[in-house]
Amino acid sequence: MTDLSGALAAPDQPADYLAALERLSDATVGVKLFTLMEIDRGRGVARRSYSNMPGAYPVSGEKPILDNDWTETVEGAGRTFVANTIDEIAAVFPDHELIRSLGCESCLNVPVTIAGRVVGTLNCLNAAGHYTAERVAASEALKLPGAVAFLLSRGLNEGARP
Repeated sequence: MTDLSGALAAPDQPADYLAALERLSDATVGVKLFTLMEIDRGRGVARRSYSNMPGAYPVSGEKPILDNDWTETVEGAGRTFVANTIDEIAAVFPDHELIRSLGCESCLNVPVTIAGRVVGTLNCLNAAGHYTAERVAASEALKLPGAVAFLLSRGLNEGARP
């Protein structure tokens, strides 16, 4: 089901909505590995709030936010980061060997902005060269559903049960 409204109405939140967002992302741009990372600027980390490969990338896992091209592109400019080779991934992500071992050599990190701040990213990974200009353009349609995901997760974590 990629029906986000139906998923949002389902009782198991945010799990039902996040799984539907993964399916929508796969249908829109194609994903092997799909994660959501919430940015915690105070601690200088990004925390994983969803993963379709929890064995390799568990939920609640954290990565330090490094000062590199990724940070400048995503957080500084609010633009989607694209890397279509494992070398481009290795230049910004220290876990590039794990990424490659999962059959992924390209990534598309879609920033989600709420109230003027990037609150997190939708991270789509696939085979080398997968994220064409057309797929990058299509990823723009994932930003609003991504914002709902982060707001839903935040609301539930703060005790605002529906």
